[in-house]
Amino acid sequence: MNAWHLKRALRVLQAGGVIAYPTEAVFGLGCRPDAATAVARVLRMKGRAADKGVILVASDVEQVRPLVESTRVPWDTVLPTWPGPVTWILPAAPGVLPSWITGGRAGVAVRVSAHPVVRALCGAAGPLVSTSANPSNRPPARNVLQVLGYFRGRVDLVVPGRLGGARRPSEIRDAISGRILRKGG
Repeated sequence: MNAWHLKRALRVLQAGGVIAYPTEAVFGLGCRPDAATAVARVLRMKGRAADKGVILVASDVEQVRPLVESTRVPWDTVLPTWPGPVTWILPAAPGVLPSWITGGRAGVAVRVSAHPVVRALCGAAGPLVSTSANPSNRPPARNVLQVLGYFRGRVDLVVPGRLGGARRPSEIRDAISGRILRKGG
């Protein structure tokens, strides 16, 4: 991603818009987590219930620490998987994240991405909502044409770039129980 694409994406995000961008395995839909209207748009576009919560992506662990109860996080288990395609459910810091991010739960799903586009976006904008670019029960978009086919006119910007090498969306693990909630690839 070049500097022009990054500036354009930042303008859209700062204005409360929704972007699509390449990730490790699929294109993602994203917005700022504090932009309630944008998060609601993403959920409507996907046909996803708000009580499921959403994943946040970050460029590094320092962006994650203020969002979680650091003393309860098993960092020795989490850190070896980041940056990378593993999303962790971590104890959310009380009063920091809105219910539209956590789905009203005590945990928050977060990932420190290894993808250069995601890292650049989050490095400039801070953590972002990240969910696969597809309506619920449809295959995730793997290219710009699929994103446009699913969301024609409803995505404010599609950031160009190549997908990473993963075959499936990120694995999701619960940091407290150790359970794998979704296998990754």
